[in-house]
Amino acid sequence: MEKVECQVEGPLLIVGFGSVGRRHFRNLKLLGCEEVILCRTGKSSLPDDELNGAIAVNQLDDALLHKPVAAIVSNPTSLHVSAALPAAEAGCHLLIEKPVADKLEDARELRGVTQKHGVRTLVGFQFRFNEGLRQVKTWFDAGRIGKIVSVQVRWAEYLPDWHPWEDYRIGYAARPELGGGVLLTLCHPFDYLRWLMGEIESVSAITGHASDLDLGVEDTAIVNLRFTSGALGSVYLDFVQRPPSHRLQVVGTGGVIEWDGNTGNASCYQVETKTWEHHSPGKGFERNSMFIEEMKHFLACVRGEEPAACTLDDGIRALQIALAAKESASSGRTVSV
Repeated sequence: MEKVECQVEGPLLIVGFGSVGRRHFRNLKLLGCEEVILCRTGKSSLPDDELNGAIAVNQLDDALLHKPVAAIVSNPTSLHVSAALPAAEAGCHLLIEKPVADKLEDARELRGVTQKHGVRTLVGFQFRFNEGLRQVKTWFDAGRIGKIVSVQVRWAEYLPDWHPWEDYRIGYAARPELGGGVLLTLCHPFDYLRWLMGEIESVSAITGHASDLDLGVEDTAIVNLRFTSGALGSVYLDFVQRPPSHRLQVVGTGGVIEWDGNTGNASCYQVETKTWEHHSPGKGFERNSMFIEEMKHFLACVRGEEPAACTLDDGIRALQIALAAKESASSGRTVSV
């Protein structure tokens, strides 16, 4: 990939240097951003070879002394807001990983601070930058399959395979105190379904720890959704399945749309023509492509050239839906959102 000029006035800060933080660091380098400050605990099980002399500190206050223009918050979920608040108060624009928090009150406090200080905030729902899903969005907006009746998402992926270099039990996804569990960790569908289909008005869910994985959180969830449009939805999530699967199917009165998250391929069947249209991202497709596009967009947001494609309000709404699913699973009732 050819480097481009970063073109932001000041250093960029990354808070948290686990798997996602390292991905963002590598991508910033690819995009020509050389002035990067790392704030990290040093507890990551990954080697430090790729630091390449980058400035690394252990305390956020020390990092903010370098006057970063923006901060990328990629530490564990329950710690997002405690890092984002002082960064926002220092005037840093924010890319905050999903979910924005594990508590609604914390996310809403952050919204107030970002509004007060004029901070531009992008939430890291990177599937909005997936080429296949963007094609799905194009078909949706063109009304290609008529009125939407239902949507089904299946996202199942064996947790110990995520980071094979470390014990899965120490990662944030496995630990309740760090905001883990499938509902929060795999909350992407709650965002991209809103993006595609509009608002969700009610949620009902069942969850369980149904595997032999050593977890303190739910590893399986089935979430039923009712959209304000009248369409119905179902989202299945687990930390168990091998091989992994991430698929979307949408049924409309005039056809069907399907998307495969593993390949990036999308397909649209229209009843009127009885034909399928297929879209493939091509031979160069890889998972990191959407993270690169997300980072390009964030840098444009920092420069004031583009509005955030996924706002803090979007992130709060996705969190609200995930927490409503938790509440429903606990109470046995449908929860309005």
